[in-house]
Amino acid sequence: MSTMTSTDNTDSADSAFSDSARTEAGRGRGLRLSGMNWLVWRQHRAAYWTLLAATAVTVAVLVYQRHQMITYLEGYGYPHLKSGWEDKFDQVPLDSAAQLLGLLPILIGVFVGGPLLAGDLETGTAKLVNAQSVSRVRWLATKLGVTALVVVVCTTALSAAFTWWWSPVKSSSYVMDWADSPAFDSSGPVPVALTLLTVVGGVAIGMLLRRTLLSMVVTLGFAVALQVVWSYFRMSLGNVITVTSHNGVGDNSTPNVPDGAHQLDESYLTASGDLIGWGSCAEATEKARDACLDKAQVVGWSIDYIPISQMSSMQWLGSSILLALTAGIAVFVILWGRKRLV
Repeated sequence: MSTMTSTDNTDSADSAFSDSARTEAGRGRGLRLSGMNWLVWRQHRAAYWTLLAATAVTVAVLVYQRHQMITYLEGYGYPHLKSGWEDKFDQVPLDSAAQLLGLLPILIGVFVGGPLLAGDLETGTAKLVNAQSVSRVRWLATKLGVTALVVVVCTTALSAAFTWWWSPVKSSSYVMDWADSPAFDSSGPVPVALTLLTVVGGVAIGMLLRRTLLSMVVTLGFAVALQVVWSYFRMSLGNVITVTSHNGVGDNSTPNVPDGAHQLDESYLTASGDLIGWGSCAEATEKARDACLDKAQVVGWSIDYIPISQMSSMQWLGSSILLALTAGIAVFVILWGRKRLV
């Protein structure tokens, strides 16, 4: 009798174990994560879920803010806006959102990219992985791939939502100048490319320094330096257009510039075709100013500008360069880590 009871209990336990195993297997198939992908997600799930949750909340806020803006603009005949709509338009929410999105590459690079490999190297997890049957290249590629996928999904969603919100008033420099960092770097493909480069750069820094806190600090410096270099480089992506006039320098004498164009420079044009700074004849009196203009033989104006129509092509060109740099750093991480990781 006791033997039968023991057998029944064993069969029951085996059945329960099998049911549990089938349940776990079903969950794995449902999430489509297994092996190294599952391991990387499991290890960094707190950071990934934080990014995804923060993105979902932020996108919801951006969508709500756009609804509020459209409600206001409809009072001025949107989409064909009447004059005067800018007088009471509140641009603070749009500016604040752009400033916040501009910080994303720095924040994600520091808190996700910096510790990604540095944490494993500091705690010895990398040695444990190296002792398994999985190759270092596969481990590194999976780490970079899963992290890059989460970053791309989040930044693409945020950029799309912000671009959608800003697009109805994009051509108005009163709201935001498209060539300035808050607008240019928070829309289109630029946020995705900047964030990926910062994150992968942080991964490389962490791999070389092997200390989590130190890697985060150095990644912060790298991210800030990248933003500064990018801000100087950004406008060189466009094709500068020059327009001139020969109607003197009085009222209504400046050449016409398209709406929304970003003006780079404005100079006096002389009879010989030379350019002099518009401040060269900033005399105290109008008579003295006119005498200065006559002496310099000023005949009109010369204005350099980049039209807003070039914004999209400039963003894609700049993003291509940033993504090429990102790919180069990723290859370096894999090649270096294949032989020198542990």
